[in-house]
Parts: sequence; structure tokens; C-alpha cells
Amino acid sequence: MASEVAAEPRVGAELPPLEIPVTRTLIVAGAIASRDYQDVHHDAELARQKGSPDIFMNILTTNGLVGRYITDHFGPTAVLRKVAIRLGAPNYPGDTMVLTGRIEDVVEDDDGATATVRVVGANGIGRHVTGTVTVTLPGAGVSPGAGESPGTGASSGVDISPGGCAS
Repeated sequence: MASEVAAEPRVGAELPPLEIPVTRTLIVAGAIASRDYQDVHHDAELARQKGSPDIFMNILTTNGLVGRYITDHFGPTAVLRKVAIRLGAPNYPGDTMVLTGRIEDVVEDDDGATATVRVVGANGIGRHVTGTVTVTLPGAGVSPGAGESPGTGASSGVDISPGGCAS
């Protein structure tokens, strides 16, 4: 799926949908990977005791899947600059989340293009996630800035240099 629009993103272009099976393993692994040990993300009985029909996906896993959707589409040089999402209907095991996207804005400069993509992730009970992602697509021969890895972005506001402190 990578790189269908990466060369020249245009306003109004639709990204192809991405279907993600929501499995128990995905939910639990995502919670563990993001160090979210809330029982509603791994213990079905405790989730039911708290009023949920089953375990459900956490926001950090959803955030990662949205980022993956964008970087899979725009390719390995894409740099996520901002991910702003809101959760809606929970993602429960056995469902499928379908991510879709539409390019809303493109700003071009000498270094490449920065696109704003509206993303929606729907499942069997409604919209799981809505939001926007800002992604920079370096031009030919332009690589991400010093200390920056493709797809990770450097605008997190955190200084990880020796002696640096989080801002």
C-alpha cells in the first residue's frame, strides 16, 4: 500500500481503506507495549464487572494504528508531525476496524510537502476513531532532520539529548 500518493499528495485525494482485524492478541499486545496495564484491556471478567461486554483497545494502540495507516500509505520517508485523535465506539475482539483517510490540505515548500489527512476508523458498532494527522513528505534528495527517524517526527517537544530535559 505504500507510496500511492507519496510523490504529490493532492487535496481531496482518498487513501485506500485499511481493514484491521481486532483480535484479543492485538488488544492485549497493544496495551502491554504501551505499558497500559488497566484490567479492561486484558481481563475480560474484570472488564465485564466494570460494565463492558469484553476487553477493549486502548487509545495508544489506536494512535499507533492510525500512524501506521499514514506511513504505510505515504512510504518510509514520511514523517508524522501531529496526530490528533478522538475515540468513540470501543474496539472489541472479533470486530474489524476499517481506517479511511482523505487529504484535506497540502502545503508545499522547497523541502517537500506537508499534508493534513482526516482519518476515520469505523467498526461494527460505529466510529472508533476520528481525527487528523499532519505528515511531512520530504522532496527528492531531502532526508529527515538530524536525529530524526523516518516516520517518527521530531516535533514531539521532548529533548532527548544528553543533559536535555522534557518540555
